[in-house]
Amino acid sequence: MQVGVVIVAAGRGTRAGGSKPKQYQRLAGRVVLERTVAAFHSHPAIAEVCVVIHPDDRDLAQSADLGAVTLVAGGATRRASVGAGLDALERASHVLIHDGARPLVSADLISRVVTALQSGPAAAPALTVTDALWKTENNHVLGMQSREGLARAQTPQGFDLARIRTAHAAHHGDAADDVEVALKAGLDVAVVTGDETNLKITDPEDFARAEALLQTIPENSPQNSSTDIRTGNGFDVHRFGPGDHVILCGVKIPHGRGLQGHSDADVGMHAVTDAIYGALAEGDIGQHFPPSDPQWKGAASEIFLRHASELAQSRGYRITHADCTLICERPKIGPHAQAMRAAMAAILGIDVGAMSVKATTSERLGFTGREEGIAALASATLVRP
Repeated sequence: MQVGVVIVAAGRGTRAGGSKPKQYQRLAGRVVLERTVAAFHSHPAIAEVCVVIHPDDRDLAQSADLGAVTLVAGGATRRASVGAGLDALERASHVLIHDGARPLVSADLISRVVTALQSGPAAAPALTVTDALWKTENNHVLGMQSREGLARAQTPQGFDLARIRTAHAAHHGDAADDVEVALKAGLDVAVVTGDETNLKITDPEDFARAEALLQTIPENSPQNSSTDIRTGNGFDVHRFGPGDHVILCGVKIPHGRGLQGHSDADVGMHAVTDAIYGALAEGDIGQHFPPSDPQWKGAASEIFLRHASELAQSRGYRITHADCTLICERPKIGPHAQAMRAAMAAILGIDVGAMSVKATTSERLGFTGREEGIAALASATLVRP
């Protein structure tokens, strides 16, 4: 059984307040939708994840740390959005459909639904209604409502993929959830025990409730594992040409030749910049500052490094360490290493003790050994608390 997931995150969520839809707001330092997706990515039964988004939210979704997901534009109704997500699944035989605003879904709950699907076409979690129920009108109690046989529906709701696709195609109008669609198509829906912590964020106060519930979830759970540690690598090369100095890691060093490049050819700063972009899975310098664009000709490389640093900060990451190795025969790096560390640390906004700059030769081998150019290797570590 190959299980795919459709996470429905195309709603506006206006009742939750805030300047962004609720699924893109932060919960205990991490975007709600990131927490939701992480719960399914970490489950061994899940083969693929599709996230259905509002067409206007693509930038928000792409800037979130969602990992390997398929992003699909939703429709005018929830049912249309689910249908788009179902159509996007490629490898699954079964599907779990989940609300993007339920970020605290547990691995145990996912497992219960998946297990139930092994013996039936549909399964969904629910909680028994234990409170007394009233019939009301104009804020006055009119009478009592029996709670016998009633349950509170939750997600993820699981289905045989082919059968729920057929059910959606045959359904007219919207539906409260996918169980309603399944029932109208004649599917038998098994009920599994839900989870009180599987809160759906709806109102502003739900963020406080969810944050409190996070304190009760094991620290190693994907929902509560808000610490995200990333490592990226960078490599760059620039050849020598005419000139009387080189700029390395932000420091101007007198030299008989200069380094050639579209910008100031600071090979060390370029490598560190690419290491940060790499940790963010954001490509390389050329994607953000195309060499075909004349505005970057001769540009100071600190522009690139500062952009990478600010991009990391905008995603909630802190650069905790960066390391750069310059590979060349000359100029000698040792006398300038401390100045390089200070220059780079200032741009990155980190302590000098977290910025390493060192050098090595290639023992007169290769293009660096022949003094045809300089190469640089770099790594950077980013942490999002």
